[in-house]
Amino acid sequence: MPLFFRKRKPSEEARKRLEYQMCLAKEAGADDILDISKCELSEIPFGAFATCKVLQKKVLIVHTNHLTSLLPKSCSLLSLATIKVLDLHDNQLTALPDDLGQLTALQVLNVERNQLMQLPRSIGNLTQLQTLNVKDNKLKELPDTLGELRSLRTLNISGNEIQRLPQMLAHVRTLEMLSLDASAMVYPPREVCGAGTAAILQFLCKESGLEYYPPSQYLLPVLERDGTENSRDSPDGPTDRFSREELEWQNRFSDYEKRKEQKMLEKLEFERRLELGQREHAQLLQQSSSQKDEILQTVKEEQSRLEQGLSEHQRHLDAERQRLQEQLKQTEQNISSRIQKLLQENQRQKKSSEILKSLENERIRMEQLMSITQEETENLRRREVASAMQQMLTESCKNRLIQMAYESQRQNLVQQACSSMAEMDERFQQILSWQQMDQNKAISQILQESAMQKAAFEALQVKKDLMHRQIRSQIKLIETELLQLTQLELKRKSLDTETLQEMISEQRWALSSLLQQLLKEKQQREEELREILTELEAKSETRQENYWLIQYQRLLNQKPSSLKLQEEGMERQLVALLEELSAEHYLPIFAHHRLSLDLLSQMSPGDLAKVGVSEAGLQHEILRRVQELLDAARIQPELKPPTGEVLTPTAPQEPPESVRPSAPPAELEVQASECVVCLEREAQMIFLNCGHVCCCQQCCQPLRTCPLCRQDIVQRLRIYHSS
Repeated sequence: MPLFFRKRKPSEEARKRLEYQMCLAKEAGADDILDISKCELSEIPFGAFATCKVLQKKVLIVHTNHLTSLLPKSCSLLSLATIKVLDLHDNQLTALPDDLGQLTALQVLNVERNQLMQLPRSIGNLTQLQTLNVKDNKLKELPDTLGELRSLRTLNISGNEIQRLPQMLAHVRTLEMLSLDASAMVYPPREVCGAGTAAILQFLCKESGLEYYPPSQYLLPVLERDGTENSRDSPDGPTDRFSREELEWQNRFSDYEKRKEQKMLEKLEFERRLELGQREHAQLLQQSSSQKDEILQTVKEEQSRLEQGLSEHQRHLDAERQRLQEQLKQTEQNISSRIQKLLQENQRQKKSSEILKSLENERIRMEQLMSITQEETENLRRREVASAMQQMLTESCKNRLIQMAYESQRQNLVQQACSSMAEMDERFQQILSWQQMDQNKAISQILQESAMQKAAFEALQVKKDLMHRQIRSQIKLIETELLQLTQLELKRKSLDTETLQEMISEQRWALSSLLQQLLKEKQQREEELREILTELEAKSETRQENYWLIQYQRLLNQKPSSLKLQEEGMERQLVALLEELSAEHYLPIFAHHRLSLDLLSQMSPGDLAKVGVSEAGLQHEILRRVQELLDAARIQPELKPPTGEVLTPTAPQEPPESVRPSAPPAELEVQASECVVCLEREAQMIFLNCGHVCCCQQCCQPLRTCPLCRQDIVQRLRIYHSS
């Protein structure tokens, strides 16, 4: 069989990736994508067709493999009836199935970088196909049935041997993008092909006797058909549907990422256990091979020793036999001479027959002696060979028993791993069900118990309070500045520079004192809010049902109607400027004083401070940005908003948690600082009074003094980094 027809065996990593992707596609809540790319496949497995048919997958990605055909034996294209996107690029396909037209739902077909010689005529049945990419193949012509693709918008035929386009392509009125090699074209001429897609379609329409219309006039029914299919169950219109679909896809993508990360951890754990098992297996195999080599060497030495002994014994026996034969020959000669002599003497002296009988008995005894010696030699060699064979069989039996014990142990380890994974899945499902039950119980309990409703109202009141929010933003700003100063101090210590250390220490002490003052103000404001809550509780004498729920709803929607109307009348550029500077909490103040860009250009930082803008850096930044906007409006008058333009009211939004610092930027970027104690986790704690941010939450508990300045720790504050 030629080498290029031989099936390639996928590597272990590719086989694991295929199993992982197939398991991921079969999970409950999985998305509509089946991705088996880069798995070194020579053909699509039957399980992929079954998964697409049963789970109704819409996207099948099989690129970067070794496929020579799309459809293996005993499989049908009807299993892919729900597929909308089919990606087959970077394979070795030489032809597509003749019944490719059965994929009526297909919208995107990518067969780039293959070995295709021609396209099937049934491709014209793909009425919903919008993108067809056959780049870098061996096509010489296109079928006329391409003219039946009424929804085709993008066609890429570059990198082929095509010189003529079919005239039926003029019937594809939705074609927006046509990529081809203009220098190699004969029909249409290369000048027409170089002029673009519109020129090519105009030429084909003219040759076919048709009137050319731009594709934009024909794309609306295609887009509406797609929109109708997607929004068949959506009564709220395309905007809500798109937002819901985007949210749903984001949720599904986040769930997919979480599941992917969890599966990756499980995969790493399984690979670690498998690698440990493989190491044990390799050690056992190495020990077994070493023992086997030792046994074989021992048997070989014993066999060589036995063979040497047998050869020596055989030489001794041969010498003995030769000596006995010579003795027998000599004896026979002597006997024959004696017999001759005796016969002569018998003839001469006529001796009796007893002498002859004695001589015969002596000969028989000598023959019996020789036969007994040969039998003993053969028996002796058989016993030695039998003992060596028995020893060899014993050693092989021991090796077989060791191998069976290892296989049984390995099977037990695999079964234990599978059972532990199943138990972990069951526990995880049980924990999820318990969390859902606890959440439902908590919601029902909140709706029934007024104490919890009161606590929720108190939390929302703290969150909605403007003064408390400003204190929180200033605390967060000071925490960021302290973190930057600590990083700068560590940087200067690592560089052994003593300059500016006193200035950094003074700034850190000033920020620490300011942070303590803000914490006290925050505590005082919380006490005031609690007093307001006590007064509300005292006023609710009627104890009407759902009192705190009603107060919670009022707090969500509270804002004076006059203030809303004033905010709606503010200039768009001024509102955008305040939002960009993270100063949207000053919108009510600007609306109350009816401030505009022209008025702000005539004001000073002191005037803004009188209005209520307390941050000095923010005052200068607002005035500078206002002056830049007015200068740009003078240069380009069209940028200046009309006087009658008002801001369209939008839904109330939560104030952003992050506040841009008004201080000048530090020399270091705000990045994660590691703990100076464990050097592993992120620094999360602020030590007061010194103000250093140098320890994580775990390492700061046993500390009584700061690790950097060795001052006593009066108070610890936790920093929560926002992503």
